[in-house]
Amino acid sequence: MLLTPKRWKYRKPIVRQLRWKSYRWSTVAFWQYWLKAITSSYITNKEIESARKVIVRAIKKTGKMWIRIFPDVPFTRKWLEMPMGTGKGDVDIYTAAVRRGRVMFEVTGIPREVAKETLIKASKKLSVKAKFVERGEIK
Repeated sequence: MLLTPKRWKYRKPIVRQLRWKSYRWSTVAFWQYWLKAITSSYITNKEIESARKVIVRAIKKTGKMWIRIFPDVPFTRKWLEMPMGTGKGDVDIYTAAVRRGRVMFEVTGIPREVAKETLIKASKKLSVKAKFVERGEIK
C-alpha cells in the first residue's frame, strides 16, 4: 500500500523549489547505518515504496528499518487534451520534499556489508543521489 496522508490542510498547495540544505532532519535517530541525500528533489510515494521493498527483502527478520521521509506534498496534473483555463488539475501523486543532507532511511541489526549493499540498491530506486553513511563517519 502506498503512503498517502490521511488529512491535509490545503488540497492543492503551490509547490516550491528546493534550494537550501536540510539541517533539521540531517541527524541520525536510530543508530547504525543510514541513507543520506546528496541532491535535492521531490520523491514520490511509489519511489519510497519500491526502496522500502528492497530494504525489507534484504534485512529479512534480523534487522530493523526506519523510513524518515513521508510523502505529504500533493502534485497536481492536468490530463491530456484538457482545454486551457479550466483551473488547476487534480491531485496525481504525493511527494516528499527532500533537501541535501536529509536522512531518508535507517537500518540496524544487520552486518555492514549487507547494509551497504542494500542501501545502495535502495538509492537506485530514488530520484535523488544518496550516499551510504555509517555510525562513526563524518556526516
